[in-house]
Amino acid sequence: MPIITAIRKTRGGNQRCKISLDGKEFFSLSLKVCEREGLKVDQELSSSQIETLKLIDNCQSCYEAAMGYLSYRPRSQSELAQKLVRRGFCSQDIDSILAKLKEQGLVNDQAFAQFWNDNRQSFRPRSRSLTSLELKRKGISSEIIETVVSTVDEVDSAYRAAETKAKNLPKDNYHIFRQRLSQFLLRRGFSYEVISRTVSRLWNEYGNDPIDEF
Repeated sequence: MPIITAIRKTRGGNQRCKISLDGKEFFSLSLKVCEREGLKVDQELSSSQIETLKLIDNCQSCYEAAMGYLSYRPRSQSELAQKLVRRGFCSQDIDSILAKLKEQGLVNDQAFAQFWNDNRQSFRPRSRSLTSLELKRKGISSEIIETVVSTVDEVDSAYRAAETKAKNLPKDNYHIFRQRLSQFLLRRGFSYEVISRTVSRLWNEYGNDPIDEF
């Protein structure tokens, strides 16, 4: 059987090592796999052991890629799976890694949906329907979506969204004020009824003559 004659760490920060068998570079592995499997110089490796190491390494690479994506922000299970597919990982490794991440509490669609909704409502308030559509595109189930968005107060969200926008609108022409603010709120997914109340409220708050909801 081939014998490991050298284990050398590769240059750069990719945390991999090159394995030489019988004096020739043969394949590379993640340092974590190398350490976890206890590889050492003068160790014999059969062909089946080499293939197993490569499979383990592929799975480790998949895990590290997933952790890289999660380091930026939480991800839904579907979103993360799609990214890993695009990276070229096989479905077996992806399923295995997603199961592991779920066990570790690092992938949780309920928690992700709550994070997404809270983030939207804090920084870019929008309607329940628009948030629901975004979550659906992330692969979140209807049951989770309904639970999360049911807590959104659309009147409050519309007001907070419109308040900043209204500061940059003319205050001497109600029709322009209404048109631009209404279009803005429509893009955020709010209903005409909510938009009507919000526009009238803000117009009146600027000290203009009271306007009934249209």
